[in-house]
Amino acid sequence: MKVDWKGVYPAVSTQFRSDQTIDLDATQTVIDNQINDGVNGIICLGTVGENCALYPEEKRQVLKAAHEVVSGRVPLIAGTAESITSAAVNYMQDANKIGIDGCMVMPPMVYRTSDTETVDYYRALANATPDMPIMIYNNPVSYGVDVNLEIMSQLAEFENIVAVKESTTDTRRITELYNRFDDRFTVFSGVDDIALESLMLGATGWISGLTNAFPAESVAIYKLASQGRYAEALEIYRWFLPLLRLDTIPTLVQCIKLAEQVCGRGSEQVREPRQNLKGEARSQVITMVEQAIATRPDLSKYNL
Repeated sequence: MKVDWKGVYPAVSTQFRSDQTIDLDATQTVIDNQINDGVNGIICLGTVGENCALYPEEKRQVLKAAHEVVSGRVPLIAGTAESITSAAVNYMQDANKIGIDGCMVMPPMVYRTSDTETVDYYRALANATPDMPIMIYNNPVSYGVDVNLEIMSQLAEFENIVAVKESTTDTRRITELYNRFDDRFTVFSGVDDIALESLMLGATGWISGLTNAFPAESVAIYKLASQGRYAEALEIYRWFLPLLRLDTIPTLVQCIKLAEQVCGRGSEQVREPRQNLKGEARSQVITMVEQAIATRPDLSKYNL
């Protein structure tokens, strides 16, 4: 599949049983429901998918299950988060064999690479998987490495590095990317609570966490923004914003999975060392989601 890099791509959750084993059937159901609700693509094994909490063989199992259920309906992108260059190469080559349509690649995990090391890391992956479209995942806030404009200028020579998930939280970076590279890279917003602002500045897509709980509303925001109907998009966005902020805190995975559960779309179970939310933190998220359900906008009035 040639990836159509636009629209809403949820970073879907990986479903676990209470004994910490992966529930592949439930994970497929989560993905299938997202596609049926109109999302434009699927990000499997991103942060919300708990990539770094899975063994290597488990990652391949999840990718195979995702590929089976997606069945070519939308682009399927594999989150790539490894601490060793050779491990990332092996993972991406395996993803290619499975039939994954592209990889969203973070800088090396744990060790904070220098600019030179970051360029060399992406160069090695691009050279090793020339047929795999690559999206750079730039999230210096959480992971300490900024894939800055100078790095992107060096990565521009690789034809298969085609997109960037921009998660600096600084919306100015989107304009800077377009000013520097025109349309060389497709730009996605990667921060839920600046999604509409990012779309207004030219981002062509949104990689989202809270879409796991509210896909229809997320897709509506994107469609309205893409049509220039910003005032209408803002109506939904203002309703959504309190929940979108859950995507920006350290317990974002637990919050999003709990929101899924309250909405009847998945289980809150996470894999240790993460722990399910407890006490006041859990109650607050449940209250927020229930309030959102009770006040959710009537999407039919937008004639989408």
